[in-house]
Amino acid sequence: MASHGESSSFAKWRNRLWPIKAYELKKILPLIFMKFFISFTYGVLTTMKDAFVVTAKGSGAEVIPILKGWIVLPIALGATMLYSKLTNTFRRSVLFYAIITFFMGFIALYGFVLYPHIDTLSPHASADWLLEKLGPQNSHWVAIYRNWVQSIFFVVAELWGGIVIFLLFWGFVNHICNFNEAKRSYNLLIAGGDMAQMFTGPLVCYFTGRFIGEHFSLALQSLVGIVLFFGLMIMGIHFLLTRKILKNDERLYQPQEASDTKTKLSLFQSIKFIIRSPYLRCIAVMVVAYGLTMNLTEVTWKANLKLLHPETGAYQAATATVSSWVGFCSFFITLFAGGILIRSLGWHFCAQMPPIVIGVSSLTFLTLCLNPSWLSPFTGLFNLSPLGMIVLFGAFQNVSTKVMKYVLFDSTKEMAYIPLDMESKVKGKAAIDVVGARLGKSGASWVQIALIQLAGTGSVLSITHFLIPLIACTVIFWIFSVRTLNKQFQEKKLILEA
Repeated sequence: MASHGESSSFAKWRNRLWPIKAYELKKILPLIFMKFFISFTYGVLTTMKDAFVVTAKGSGAEVIPILKGWIVLPIALGATMLYSKLTNTFRRSVLFYAIITFFMGFIALYGFVLYPHIDTLSPHASADWLLEKLGPQNSHWVAIYRNWVQSIFFVVAELWGGIVIFLLFWGFVNHICNFNEAKRSYNLLIAGGDMAQMFTGPLVCYFTGRFIGEHFSLALQSLVGIVLFFGLMIMGIHFLLTRKILKNDERLYQPQEASDTKTKLSLFQSIKFIIRSPYLRCIAVMVVAYGLTMNLTEVTWKANLKLLHPETGAYQAATATVSSWVGFCSFFITLFAGGILIRSLGWHFCAQMPPIVIGVSSLTFLTLCLNPSWLSPFTGLFNLSPLGMIVLFGAFQNVSTKVMKYVLFDSTKEMAYIPLDMESKVKGKAAIDVVGARLGKSGASWVQIALIQLAGTGSVLSITHFLIPLIACTVIFWIFSVRTLNKQFQEKKLILEA
């Protein structure tokens, strides 16, 4: 009896953690490895792009809002529209290989040609002239021009996340998986990405620690070589799946028919669709509030991080370590407690946790930035300067924010769509993805740029006192939106159950 109970308990946990049927392994395992390599590449590129633009000559964290809000956003929108048009002419597989090859080609060009000649390619003389004419309050604009090579790399690295992860990978997965497979395997694919983040930090720290100072270009080229290898593996797995595995087993390729193909809405159509529905407005507020709070706080942390680690290698190692902690915490919490928390504590409690945790940690961090003397009594205890403690708490805030997103925010947000009718479920999600993605991340960038120009200092650290009331109001709206949404959510659930 005991052995039978133990075996049934093992089977229960196995089905919870690995609900994949035996014949599906040859499709799901390659997809997990593909997600691992894509996320690993993104993790490495993220640590590189931030370090290169923030620590470049005459630059700082102030350039990040400009790059994200004014350069990355329009290019990403244009690339998405171009991709949509190209899908009418070329096969999916051709576009997949062409886009991955483009990214790999540019990364190789940057690592082995552009970066070794960065001083020659950077227009320092004309940038100094511009800075003299425009004044130090506009130094962040001049820095984009001065460090145009690093800026282009930043844009390409950002596009990897939007185009390769969302368009190529998830588009490919949604094309070859039906709904039942998705319910059982998508969390495993996400866990594969979290696991990749866990290994990003040790890898980057190893090479940046081994090649420092004048030899940093060797660290960069080593990381570029690894990224190129990952690119080959991504294309190899895609080829194996499409040309070998899926063709030879009909059970593995039964994609579900789309119920409504007209889900691509323009920005204006998206806003109109959301405004008409109080329910969707609440979800949209949640999405925009997260993007604003997270991005407004993160840039301030990166500005302090540069003060502590002005050297590129040290800055990159610090951001890579934070990325690893995000992956480590997200992987284990998602795998072992993600669903249990929602089932035991309820949707409303879990949906309220992200704004409370993110709001409290963000406001505490920004307050400490304005009052570093408050940390003086603790400097001896932790053997850190007040700046070091601010950066450490900012890293904790960054990790907790992203873990809250991956573990509770994303899941509760997606659950909120379930009680809706089919049109609101499909078009509402498409609309919120459009509006939320743009007004969250890019909205934070526009706000920071406007405040920096208003302050006239050219420094993101000079606008911290403006950010505190802005974030506080955003979090309050977020909390009230969750409360309002919960009432409507419960009413719609009762109607469905009846």
